[in-house]
Amino acid sequence: MLIRTILIAGAFALAVVPAQAQSVDKAPPGGAYKKVSELVKLPDFLPGMGTLYVDPKTLPAGPFLAYDHDGRLASTIYMIPVEDIQGQKTFDNLKAAGGNVDHVDMYYNAGHPGVEKPHYHIVLWHVSKADEARVAK
Repeated sequence: MLIRTILIAGAFALAVVPAQAQSVDKAPPGGAYKKVSELVKLPDFLPGMGTLYVDPKTLPAGPFLAYDHDGRLASTIYMIPVEDIQGQKTFDNLKAAGGNVDHVDMYYNAGHPGVEKPHYHIVLWHVSKADEARVAK
């Protein structure tokens, strides 16, 4: 199971393709994206993630766009249900809305408003490891 999870995370990193439809460098991104805190009961800013936007039609996986306190894009996040990973579901042509990806993190979440089922956060960071502090608190 762990090997499969690691392979999936690697596939996300390799499958990253910049989004072409609109500029999302600054919040709000516009288009079909909505602020997550206006869709479900969550704070506007989530420490460690930032201010999140998502196209509701893409739930639960996303992509979620995560912005720092200054409205600058920090990461693109996918929230992949554990049952989809265990069921070996394929996720093709995943986009990194901010273009270049500096590094990728993957961690488990037991569920929260909007994505209640246990899932993994796949975080495609558009900033350096040191700049992750922009969304730390």
